Amino acid sequence: MIEAATAFWLGILTSISPCPLASNIAALSFCLRGGPTSRKAALFGTAYSIGRAAAYTGLAMLIAAAGLSTPTLSDFLQRYMNKALGPILVLTGTVLLDLLPIGFWSWRPSEAWTSRLVSGGALGSAGMGFLLALAFCPVSAALFFGALIPLAVKSRSFALLPFVYGFATGLPVLLFAAAISGGTATLAKSYATTAVLERWMRIVTGAVLVLLGAYFTFRHIFHIL
Repeated sequence: MIEAATAFWLGILTSISPCPLASNIAALSFCLRGGPTSRKAALFGTAYSIGRAAAYTGLAMLIAAAGLSTPTLSDFLQRYMNKALGPILVLTGTVLLDLLPIGFWSWRPSEAWTSRLVSGGALGSAGMGFLLALAFCPVSAALFFGALIPLAVKSRSFALLPFVYGFATGLPVLLFAAAISGGTATLAKSYATTAVLERWMRIVTGAVLVLLGAYFTFRHIFHIL
């Protein structure tokens, strides 16, 4: 339960980070063009969220199949995961706090792919969610690879936790879909509010990750606590 709640929180934080938030709004504004209704917005938003959840779940399971299927690596992780988790969490927290700015190669779907998906209705929205979930930026990469994957490894949950995380990355998109159907003024106001909220949520989460990472480091590496 705690692991699922943590995955959900990480997904929400990812979804309102500037880079994923901008791509989410842009994607749904295309999908819902032409005077969308609230029902259509809910349908497309849900499909978009499921597409993102499928992408993160598939990626996590690929990582698990590639790494944990090796007995030596599996044994290594079981022995040393707690020791490795501390520095990983500290590093992830410093990225969220902008104390360690890093560059990150980010893939983007082509306009040709986007155009095809836009005309695909709810199924196209799911496909767009799947593709855009793989377009990592530094913050989303830090949260997924630096926080969620270690959590999934530790709890041995490579399907449920990534799915919860992925679906949560699309939940605020449902709200923005409703805002789009209600008018651009509502969308602009919602975006401004979310931008402020994201900054404080990112700072709090980054600080918690640094403190938690320091605890794991002192306890499992230096055996102080």
